[in-house]
Amino acid sequence: MVKFILSGFADEIDKDLDIQIRELRRNDINCLEIRGVNGKSVVEHTISEIKEIKKRLDDGGISVSSVGSPIGKIGITDRFEPHLDLFMHTLEIAAILGSKYIRMFSFYIPEGRNPQDFRGEVLERWNKFVETAKGTGIILAHENEKGIYGDNAERCVDIIRSMNCDYVRAVFDPANFIQCGVETYPKAYSLLKPYIEYMHIKDALPDTGTVVPAGMGSGKIKEILSDISASSDREMYLSLEPHLGSFAGLEALETDIDTGSMEKSGPEKFEIAVKALRKVMKEAGV
Repeated sequence: MVKFILSGFADEIDKDLDIQIRELRRNDINCLEIRGVNGKSVVEHTISEIKEIKKRLDDGGISVSSVGSPIGKIGITDRFEPHLDLFMHTLEIAAILGSKYIRMFSFYIPEGRNPQDFRGEVLERWNKFVETAKGTGIILAHENEKGIYGDNAERCVDIIRSMNCDYVRAVFDPANFIQCGVETYPKAYSLLKPYIEYMHIKDALPDTGTVVPAGMGSGKIKEILSDISASSDREMYLSLEPHLGSFAGLEALETDIDTGSMEKSGPEKFEIAVKALRKVMKEAGV
């Protein structure tokens, strides 16, 4: 039986790391998928700053489940060399923070173009990621995301199988699949099941793509957790990514969201997401 461990993107609570730590602990969560710290992406911090962040996390009793990086979240036609340099920096960050995972993407495809036209370039760039990460012990966890090559389950599987190594795996995000018109369960889940390393927990409504707490959309999170739980004997992170309100850095992460019309995120909305997930887990018997 799988043991699920709760984690989350605490930059949706507040940009201040001390508040992130405090609220995670208040919600009985001891892990963090680190993405935004003090108003900027974790990968924009210097190594010296990362070491200080690590100290503060250790002092607060918080471990890092994954580095929620923006690697691969540039256009497929954008220059790659500076991005590869950023990836090398991110590998160093993950090592300092004690993270087993780096969350990654597979490049934005030009609007109106067929993703298959860019398959070769996507795989070539990912091969460079794989070669660079070889021997580090860090798993490159690809997240399905709207607008990128790996926006549906088939292309996510294509990347993982094409890399043909044990340190390229999948992050399964139900809401992102819904926003792409992809059935999460059983279709996408069945295809990706052998490769899922951990999950992002956010749900969404099929008609509008609006993100809602777990169990309130059509993500079939209960069914997925129930099946995962019975499938193996291991630990798996469930990383809360609520997206229930605007927060520092959201515009850079979600380019199609009008943050000006959104209410602010914060501790209350994060707590709503936590309670919703725990209710779904109880219903799933996990």
